[in-house]
Amino acid sequence: MTQTMKVIGIGDDGQQSLLPLYRSWIEESELLVGGERHLSFFPEYAGEKRVLKGGLTALVEELRSETRKTVILASGDPMFYGIGSLLAKKLNVEIYPHHSSIQLAFAKMGEAWQDAALLSVHGRSIKGLAQRIDGKEKVALLTDAQNSPATIAGYLLSFGMTEYDAFVAENLGSDEEKTGWYTLDEMADGVFSDLNVVILKKRRESLVWPFGIADEEFSQRKPDKGLITKKEVRILSIAQLQLHAKSIMWDIGTCTGSVAIEAARIAREGEVYGVEKNADDLENCRQNMAKFRTDLTVVHARAPHGLDQFPDPDAVFIGGSGGELRELLNICCTRLRPNGRIVVNAATIETLYEATQAFAAEGFETSVTLAQLSRSKPILSLTRFEALNPIYIITAWAKKVEEEKGGDSK
Repeated sequence: MTQTMKVIGIGDDGQQSLLPLYRSWIEESELLVGGERHLSFFPEYAGEKRVLKGGLTALVEELRSETRKTVILASGDPMFYGIGSLLAKKLNVEIYPHHSSIQLAFAKMGEAWQDAALLSVHGRSIKGLAQRIDGKEKVALLTDAQNSPATIAGYLLSFGMTEYDAFVAENLGSDEEKTGWYTLDEMADGVFSDLNVVILKKRRESLVWPFGIADEEFSQRKPDKGLITKKEVRILSIAQLQLHAKSIMWDIGTCTGSVAIEAARIAREGEVYGVEKNADDLENCRQNMAKFRTDLTVVHARAPHGLDQFPDPDAVFIGGSGGELRELLNICCTRLRPNGRIVVNAATIETLYEATQAFAAEGFETSVTLAQLSRSKPILSLTRFEALNPIYIITAWAKKVEEEKGGDSK
């Protein structure tokens, strides 16, 4: 029968960071597992040492049949972005945490941390960080060698996030410990230890963009402005997509990116993908992404080309197509995730007919809203209304299985 394994958090000061009881457990164990740095803290260890490298899957399988007294070492709190949660699901373990690096960093900073947003780019892509932290007062980031403080600073500066200053805590608890405040420009030029924590604090005001950004705020094609989903239609269309915080969305024919950008500010922890055939429009889209702090993935292609690069979506918006609507809707319907929605904006009755027929052939339900909107416009001392182009907002979703069986699922 396998032994209950102990997962012990350890600090950068090695054995000194451990309670005497924890040290005795390590001394009495027969197998000690951990990273090379952790194992180096115990040069006199009498049992077998096993270096933890790469993925945990193989190690977990090995440990399933282990009968010896085993201790697994982990940095700080194993349950905070650490290996503890996975080990607890797969093995019979007891968790004994040390202080997390975040906790230690805030202590050095001299500030409370219960109100901070806690995020990690350690072993993860930095993609999407901009919209996740925009507007937050205090953000703590776990980093790695690739996503270093300098890299993070350069990334944030590309989105104009100069309202933040950064507190960098290096080698916490060790003899090489170093902490200090930096502007983002200073941090971008700095060199830091690989073992660090970055805390961003908002010290200056920044622009706030509520839902329903004015059309004129977006960079658009010149001189023929107007290739944008108008604010009122944009709001109605996004409402039909039923986005949530972690939604994966496609914006096909993204143009200026107005729909994708507003969607990304709702799905802050999700992913938004855009495809656009016009290179000039795509450049405008990238400028708008930087202005509105949304880190989308956009590709230069004529849909349906490019869609095979994207993960399956929870929501799809189609603001325009180049005549391949039937093929495009087949792909979208096939790849749409359960309970997902597709919204098509159509300016003509021909496109409305083609879309509704295509959805019916795919077994999708549809609902259509005709948006006939006008905006007030001054004329001398009076006010008149100027009509926007009427738009059909077509919303589609897959039929439920019980509906196809006549409503009885028993």
